[in-house]
Amino acid sequence: MKIVPRYVLREHVGPLLFALSALTSLLLLNFVAKRFGDLVGKGLPWSVIVEFLLLSVPFTVAMTLPMAVLVATLHAFSRFAAENEITAFKASGVSMQRLVAPVILAAFGLTLFMVWFNDQVLPAANHRLATLQGDIARVKPTFALNEQVINEVIPRQLYLRAARIDAGTNRMRDVVIYDLSDPANRRTIVADSGLLGFNATGEDLILTLYHGNTAELTPQTPTRLQRSFFTRDLIRVRGVAVQLDRDGNRSGYKSDREMGVCELLLRVRGTDVERQDAWRRLKQAEGVTDPAPLRNAPGGVGALYCAGIDLVRNAFSVAEAEAAQVAQGERKPGQPRGPGATDEPAAAAPSPASQRSAVQQPVRTDSSATLPVEREAPTTVSNPVVLDGLQSEVRMTQTAIDQYRVEIEKKFAIAAACVIFVLLGAPIALRFPRGGVGLTIGVSLAVFGLYYVGLLGGEALADRNLVDPAIAMWSTNIVLGAIGLVLTLRLGNEGSTSRGSETSEWWGRVWARVRRKDA
Repeated sequence: MKIVPRYVLREHVGPLLFALSALTSLLLLNFVAKRFGDLVGKGLPWSVIVEFLLLSVPFTVAMTLPMAVLVATLHAFSRFAAENEITAFKASGVSMQRLVAPVILAAFGLTLFMVWFNDQVLPAANHRLATLQGDIARVKPTFALNEQVINEVIPRQLYLRAARIDAGTNRMRDVVIYDLSDPANRRTIVADSGLLGFNATGEDLILTLYHGNTAELTPQTPTRLQRSFFTRDLIRVRGVAVQLDRDGNRSGYKSDREMGVCELLLRVRGTDVERQDAWRRLKQAEGVTDPAPLRNAPGGVGALYCAGIDLVRNAFSVAEAEAAQVAQGERKPGQPRGPGATDEPAAAAPSPASQRSAVQQPVRTDSSATLPVEREAPTTVSNPVVLDGLQSEVRMTQTAIDQYRVEIEKKFAIAAACVIFVLLGAPIALRFPRGGVGLTIGVSLAVFGLYYVGLLGGEALADRNLVDPAIAMWSTNIVLGAIGLVLTLRLGNEGSTSRGSETSEWWGRVWARVRRKDA
């Protein structure tokens, strides 16, 4: 790599890392703040909370990395222009397109990384995060008792009141327990003191009571009271503090954001078969004899991506098979396998008995196979409820296909934003050399807002089947990319004055021509 490209890229590394860490921290804090109520008050260990934070990072990075690329591009090229380095490059014969080219190539490398990240890392992290959130949601709040208050230990069954509770030793004073678990036998336990504790698993509450009595009252005989005294009594309350169950079982369910590109593509094709079947049954119910099938759902960029992955995997599998044959001594390295040789195992030769049976069996001819097949006339269904149900099935399958396709296209569209933001950021920064930090923040916020509003709006329209998912996800990229490409190609065509601009000079020339014609 030459000196100039290396220098330009090095000036982008610092702002890129700073912007990525700052934006990721802000969005991560916002996400955690929304989920804060699901984490506190449940006695979760610190390792679970750290895992929750780490699993939330990939989703945030997928959004902030393109944003950090724009911030770094604006900051670096704005500094080049402000410190007159652009003038030095021009004096040395370095064109602006050549100056931006290494940044575009680096952004293209980040785009490839983001495609892999959005396809492999992000869905796996989202699935583990969703599983962890489901496990946390099943955890009951940590068991806690308050002094001088009737605490509900088991809802509508067991209540406890203690005058004093020592938080350090878990010792209680003046304890009263109301046991309403058995409707036919109500018990009240009074003790001078007691001790709180849990079993080895931490799920069951163990109450050790000292110097007290138990009073039992039966509703059928309210005038009869049974009372017993004890010196030490042990009460076990099961399932009070339920721990976090990390079984990770969600019945194999994955949402669209928890699947990779090829998994989503399989869902698209499977749901498309269901949609075609529902459409055929609907048309037959309406009395159509031979309904024309719907247009198959296009695979888009995801189909090309998965086809490329299959080719790479097949190439590696063939190479591994050849290496295994060479290692076993079946053939020498580079030796051709011979005509008709394949990597598939040879089929076993048929036995003589099977050959005789195949020869002795007569060949049967079925004359009915040549006759035209009479189609059964479709049955017209006049029940509007049945027709509405079939129409709803077609709409639901179409909506599911659109959602899967939106997720596929979004993975690639967000990754491609790295290149688009470089095409936008470099010309803007060079056009306003004195912008500084204000230019970086202002342009970044404007581009971020425009891009993500277009992305979210397109996703909403595609989910409602109003716009094709590919058009909805790529329209913002196409518009901003075209603007950035035009601005990048026009780099170096600056105006002749420091006060004017290309637009003002162009308008001045047009106005001069109009005045000459009038004269």
